[in-house]
Amino acid sequence: MLLPFTSASNNVEIVLKTGLGNKGKMKPVIKTLWWEKGKLYIIDQSLLPDREKIVELKNVRDVWSAIHNLSIRGAPAIGCVAAYGIALSAVKARVKRPSDFIRIIEKDIEYLATSRPTAYNLFFALERIARVLKISGNASVEQLRELIIKEANAIYGEDLECCYRIGVNGASLIKNGMNVLTHCNAGGLATSGLGTALSVFFVAKDQGKRFHVFADETRPILQGARLTAWELKKTGIPYTLICDSMAGYLMKQGKINLIITGADRIAKNGDTANKIGTYSLAVLANYHKIDFYIAAPFSTFDPKIKTGSEIPVEERDADEVRTVRGVRISPKDAPVYNPAFDVTPARLIRGFITERGIIYKHKKF
Repeated sequence: MLLPFTSASNNVEIVLKTGLGNKGKMKPVIKTLWWEKGKLYIIDQSLLPDREKIVELKNVRDVWSAIHNLSIRGAPAIGCVAAYGIALSAVKARVKRPSDFIRIIEKDIEYLATSRPTAYNLFFALERIARVLKISGNASVEQLRELIIKEANAIYGEDLECCYRIGVNGASLIKNGMNVLTHCNAGGLATSGLGTALSVFFVAKDQGKRFHVFADETRPILQGARLTAWELKKTGIPYTLICDSMAGYLMKQGKINLIITGADRIAKNGDTANKIGTYSLAVLANYHKIDFYIAAPFSTFDPKIKTGSEIPVEERDADEVRTVRGVRISPKDAPVYNPAFDVTPARLIRGFITERGIIYKHKKF
């Protein structure tokens, strides 16, 4: 299946293919972001599904805005684009002394770290870039620049590999005839191009398995309706879009066999932050005795946080709740509480689908 996008910056058609390559590795399903000749491009996810627009992020401020305004979102994708954001800073830094160069880079690392608070991959990627500077010794400015770009490319490449491995490991859970529920968007758009939860579906489909996906709309930003449904349609996976409030009724009717979502940060004890509404699904799954899995790379596990109570939860603008795609649905001044994420206790999670295998609950990370 071909997934064409037309670049707004250079009018070059970019054609992507799904399917296993000669070495058994699946190519990116969606080209969410990429680095080319010192330039950084993304699909502007805030415009999907109405418009498929590719934009160039020209500096670190553009990267900060793209993350903060959800033009790029999903924990792994945020980590990758942040790494390339620092690479952009390195390319544009016109100084001769290494000390001045390092000062610029460290300042931009601190700046990008303020773009969003919850997704751990953001901080994981920035910490890796910072570590490159610390171990660089007496490197010149040009050598430092090359090291940063090399590390950003490594982060991107590792995410591609991780997502594929997550898909392979998780596909073992998918049986013919299953109905699987997912929440928010943990697909190619949320990563470097293969996804976490949706990678499981992409690989299972490639293996010839027959199954059906129920996708929650995921209020208030509608990532399920706008993005997950778009990806499933693009890749030919049978799906049904439902309102978030319908999930429990489907479980009661026996129409859900398995639930897989992504994650934005996982505490040391397995408590998991993901898009708001995930906790409700986990509680419902527990009541209806349905297995609930989290699909995430190890870069989403935060060893510095012991439990979910320590995970910072982003609260976003009230108008995201008062409006739907720009149309107001409430009184203009309606009081709003809008946490972007919730935290699911580890005891409600059957297992974690990672690139290293499936980790089952009560096992130390």
